[in-house]
Amino acid sequence: MSRRSGVLEFAVLGLLHDAPMHGYELRKRLNVLLGSFRAFSYGTLYPCLKSLVAQGFLVEDNPDVEYVPATALNGKRSKIVYRLSPEGKQRFEELLADSGPDAWEDEHFGVRFAFFGQTDRAVRMRVLEGRRSRLEERLERMRSSIARTRERFDDYTLELQRHGLESVEREVRWLNELIETERATRTGRGTASPHTSDGRGPADGSSDPPGPPYDRPGRS
Repeated sequence: MSRRSGVLEFAVLGLLHDAPMHGYELRKRLNVLLGSFRAFSYGTLYPCLKSLVAQGFLVEDNPDVEYVPATALNGKRSKIVYRLSPEGKQRFEELLADSGPDAWEDEHFGVRFAFFGQTDRAVRMRVLEGRRSRLEERLERMRSSIARTRERFDDYTLELQRHGLESVEREVRWLNELIETERATRTGRGTASPHTSDGRGPADGSSDPPGPPYDRPGRS
């Protein structure tokens, strides 16, 4: 399974863990959750859904029931409603408990963070610390690269490199704050998150979770 399809599988299982949905509604929720993957099309989503059904993780309900979208003035379309099977719930719990290196990468971390409200505290800590470690390694490489290439590139190229460096530095500071909050919570000295009440996003209701990963991911 590719890294991109793995992210999509996790996001689909996570959203359906909350409630069954038909494909149209699921795609809208994915567009909000995945952020940088907003270009996902039905041609990408539906093969994933069919694969999850074939593996026994999803069940298709009401394939013959007509559904009228809220924006439709006339006409009806048949909608399949997808829900998690018991095996699908177990699969999501397994993915949720994974704190290995894939969870620290750019494509995975944002989605993992979106489901932190359902994630065990110890797993959250391992993912946050792993992400911070990965970015600190990236910072060292970027600083070395700027130092080596300073004399070979023009001011605009160097400014672009500094821009990327500052983006990663902001994310490291954000991670430090989150890790400190998690540690304070563990010792009874703080709340679960400085930004959100449910682990899904900022308290102001905006669609993306807060922090540098959703501003500029600092991709290398």
